[in-house]
Amino acid sequence: MPIKIPNDLPAFQTLEDENIFVIGNERALHQDIRALKIAIVNLMPDKISTETQLLRLLSNTPLHVDIDLVQMNHVSKNTSQEHMLAFYKGFDEVRENRYDGLIITGAPVELMDFEQVDYWDELCEVFEWSKTNVFSTIHICWGAQAGLYYHYGIPKYQLESKMFGDFRHRNLKRKHPILKGFGDTFHCPHSRHTEVRRSDIEKVDDLVILTESKEAGLHMLADLSERNYYIFGHWEYDRDTLAKEYFRDLDRKLKIDMPKHYFPGDDVTKTPNFDWACSANLAYANWLNYCVYQKTPYDLLELEKYK
Repeated sequence: MPIKIPNDLPAFQTLEDENIFVIGNERALHQDIRALKIAIVNLMPDKISTETQLLRLLSNTPLHVDIDLVQMNHVSKNTSQEHMLAFYKGFDEVRENRYDGLIITGAPVELMDFEQVDYWDELCEVFEWSKTNVFSTIHICWGAQAGLYYHYGIPKYQLESKMFGDFRHRNLKRKHPILKGFGDTFHCPHSRHTEVRRSDIEKVDDLVILTESKEAGLHMLADLSERNYYIFGHWEYDRDTLAKEYFRDLDRKLKIDMPKHYFPGDDVTKTPNFDWACSANLAYANWLNYCVYQKTPYDLLELEKYK
């Protein structure tokens, strides 16, 4: 089944060129089915790259997915206002909507206190709204740290050096629905300056550690309701995303170490490893199928029962 996005969204042509089944709004009007409604709160600076990466993962299932792209009340410096006005909605425009799923991305603000972020108050409204208007939510990287801070008061800590690279992880809960089909280990890239510590998570009875890495630390958590997920890595990244970040920071004369376990033989002239694609697709497919589609009420007005 397809993912429905506007015909002129840049991701449309990219995904179609990759032989991913996408349909435009006009054709979708003739589809007599109840699509999954997914909202993406995109906090990343390069909106087009992030939306394309997430849409690629969400399209890799037999489920029909209807997407709303949502922005905070913040002027994007890296994406044109024409793009934002054409394809994004403000939170006030979706506040009354109900969604099967919500994705809150990371953001390059992790070295700031949460309360210093100019859209923090609005994002807190989103976190609170998600309790009643969304069935299942994925929080990514800084979005995961922010969600844990809002819901549980869990702090983040600055690292001595950036956690940057492609890391091996262990599957700790093989029977959890979002990890169905996973083996003992898998890979996922990380790119962050801060962390959440296991000792703080273990104090919260409502949270379960699903996956972690010896090098990178915690990777994915879930709450006991199996409706909220906190992912500290970037499964959505393309093969070259870490490389782009690395060379960008070098060009800016910033202190940056080479991403670990990423360039073969640490040779930056070689094509980077891309060994997280399978686990990324499986995790998002599991989320859509087992955590959303098979559990969410057909009538989203019934979300009131799941408070």
